[in-house]
Amino acid sequence: MKTYFRLLSYAKPIEKFAIPYVFTTLLSVVFSVLNLALVMPLLQTLFNTGEGLTEVAKPAHWYDMKDSFNYYATQAGLIYGPYEALKRVCIIIVISVFLSNLFRYLSQRIMENLRIHTLLNLRKAVFDNVMDLHVGYFNNQRKGDIISKIASDVQVVQFSVTGTLQVVFKEPLTLIFYIIALFLISTELTLFAVAVIPVSAFVISRIVKRLKAQAIRAQQVYGNMISYLDEALSGVKIIKAFNATDFIKKKFNDENVLLAKISRRMVRRQQLGSPVSELLGVAMVAVVLLYGGNLVLSGSGELSAAAFITYIALFSQVMRPAKALTDSFANIHSGIAAGERVLDLIDQRNEMPDAPDAQSLTEFNQGVSLANVSFAYGDRQVLKHVNFHIPKGKTVALVGPSGGGKSTLMDLIPRFIEAQEGEVLVDHINVKQLKTTDLRELIGLVNQDSFLFNDTIYNNIAFATKDVTEEDVITAAKIANAHQFILETEAGYQTYIGDRGIKLSGGQRQRICIARAVLKNPPILLLDEATSALDTESEKLVQEALAKLMQNRTTLVIAHRLSTIQNADQIIVLDAGVIVEQGTHQQLLARDGLYKKLIDMQQFGE
Repeated sequence: MKTYFRLLSYAKPIEKFAIPYVFTTLLSVVFSVLNLALVMPLLQTLFNTGEGLTEVAKPAHWYDMKDSFNYYATQAGLIYGPYEALKRVCIIIVISVFLSNLFRYLSQRIMENLRIHTLLNLRKAVFDNVMDLHVGYFNNQRKGDIISKIASDVQVVQFSVTGTLQVVFKEPLTLIFYIIALFLISTELTLFAVAVIPVSAFVISRIVKRLKAQAIRAQQVYGNMISYLDEALSGVKIIKAFNATDFIKKKFNDENVLLAKISRRMVRRQQLGSPVSELLGVAMVAVVLLYGGNLVLSGSGELSAAAFITYIALFSQVMRPAKALTDSFANIHSGIAAGERVLDLIDQRNEMPDAPDAQSLTEFNQGVSLANVSFAYGDRQVLKHVNFHIPKGKTVALVGPSGGGKSTLMDLIPRFIEAQEGEVLVDHINVKQLKTTDLRELIGLVNQDSFLFNDTIYNNIAFATKDVTEEDVITAAKIANAHQFILETEAGYQTYIGDRGIKLSGGQRQRICIARAVLKNPPILLLDEATSALDTESEKLVQEALAKLMQNRTTLVIAHRLSTIQNADQIIVLDAGVIVEQGTHQQLLARDGLYKKLIDMQQFGE
């Protein structure tokens, strides 16, 4: 129940919905019970025709339903005649049914608004928390599982939890009103009937007992399936190139078959509850019919024929809210299982939050330094006691064999990851003591994997930059050598470029990314293999764009080709997480060490 109430907290302010819902539901239930109770005066009017009408005493208490209906039906027959009395009873029934349905519609509308409101708050809370998590979290998670929790699991929660809230309030209330009405008609018969109801509840509880465990397993398998789907769509070229289509199909379909198998088991249990409860309900009605029929036929005066027929009509409706309650217990297991997965994502905490006394930093004046920095992924040491300084306005290039720790080192500066030993300093302030948003506002990033959004070229360049004008975007594109090819596209700057910029070439995508960095105008620039995947012509254009971008900026560049690094103010050679050489291009060539060997090979790894 703790999970349920936590999920329900996302419905706040719940009183905005709860008060009108309680009011409309209460009236809906009252008129629903009245609809069936009015069968008694209807039958009384039909049975007591003409000569059979005799004056009856007015009941002593207003809540004596059976005698009250008998009295008013008889009075109407005596005053207006049987047919006119029948017309008036029918009009009252129609009015009662209209009001019952009106208030039921209003209550359902209010509950639907609550459901949508809860979904809005819950999905916002999940997505906001995911976006606030540190970058390292996503390295250990399946993207498909996260998508499944935000999309599918939240959907399950909203229907089962808010649906259960509706059932938990409305159905017990309906049940209580029906039972009160039954007691008012016949206490003896109702006591007998109520004694039979717990049998149904016990049987249903046994059926739905294992549903929660099955629901958790089903949602895990669904998350895996979404992960496989995401990987298949993202890597479709590689899959086809390696003739791995059948392999991927089997991998996806195996998970799909497992999900279907679990779903069948869940559905069997869920669907079994409804027919079993209906069968038990009919059996109970039959037992009550036999017992009540005996009371009528014995002529004891406890029940008239009209009262007994009304009683059976009301008792048959008692099973509907009881059945809805048992069905909701089956559904709540799925909702709670999905809710636990969603709350698990909400409960994830950023392992690199801002310090309570974090400083603001709006200007960059001195430089970036790494002081005795070490970092490891588990047991694998990636960086070992690294020290270097990038003065403001200077360019430092990182080179070295693949796996040497270059990208890890670069990720330390914007605090995507955190040094386990030593300090990363910006203007002699440890980045752990800076507000992360202020730190990243000073940094521009251009990766080897030029990530673009499925949007227009204009919106990709202007991405997240405030108060930007069309002129600013065009100027940035010109600096990035992108303006000309943009004008040649279908709709210019308003051209949609597809998923991850698939409609553009590698060089064009990279120049759009550079234009994005130009528009941000950051004082610190991080370039991670920005030209390594380009052909010679594209590389030349991108190199020119980078040269313009790097002017008067503090730049750390991971280098792959000689053309990228030979003009750097300082070159750092990193091998197995250790700085082995440091100096200018000419100085390092003269040492005839690892750098010269790499130059000769013209091959720098990632």
